[in-house]
Amino acid sequence: MTYCIAASINEGLILVSDSRTNAGIDNVSTHGKMHAFDSRPDRKIILLSAGNLATTQAVLEQMHRDKIKEAKVNINTVECLSEAADYLGHISVEKQKQHINTQGQSAFNPSATFILAGQIGGEPHGAYMIYAEGNSITTSANTPFLQIGESKYGKPILDRFLKLDTSIDEAARCCLVSMDSTIRSNASVGAPVEMLVYRKDSFAFQEYYCFDDGDDYMLQLRRSWETKLREAIAALPSLDKNAVKPMRVEL
Repeated sequence: MTYCIAASINEGLILVSDSRTNAGIDNVSTHGKMHAFDSRPDRKIILLSAGNLATTQAVLEQMHRDKIKEAKVNINTVECLSEAADYLGHISVEKQKQHINTQGQSAFNPSATFILAGQIGGEPHGAYMIYAEGNSITTSANTPFLQIGESKYGKPILDRFLKLDTSIDEAARCCLVSMDSTIRSNASVGAPVEMLVYRKDSFAFQEYYCFDDGDDYMLQLRRSWETKLREAIAALPSLDKNAVKPMRVEL
């Protein structure tokens, strides 16, 4: 399994991904899910991937080949992020079809999902989630983040705290807590944790982090979060004893 987050706020983008690949209880390995493209100076594009590893690798290889061979449509010719998302979705669907035909196994699942984020030219920065079917959605004012993979454990903190006007540094910490909460609750998600902070209009990937298992900063973040949670629970209003009612007992 995996877990990836892309937050698109006023100040820029925060992208976070884990690196655990699980093909069974006795086959756990490490494989990065964050992929940066070497593109023209007027654009910065990055992908997060989840799902079948063979499919995601085939999609990435095809996108690299298209760029090198200067195909009519490639990562350097698309004019906006939505067009890039459509391009990625088309490749993903084709690769899934090929893997189904090759494997010929009814239980084999070649599906993969992606998040494509970045900025192209004078267009605003943004992020798109591309489903296995090839269609995509983007962030909104009410939900300025996207998730793929094992999303349920890390979603509550994003829902409560992440807003368009959240500072980019605070949003980065929020996303890391979301990732750490998922790692704590699901053994199929694990370090190293990669994080990229992209500040709008910078056209540079200069703030990249990679936190290994047991990293000092991640341990400090985890302890601080757990301490503050305990303090918050202890400070909650006491139960109103006047609200006690007789319990209905089944015969």
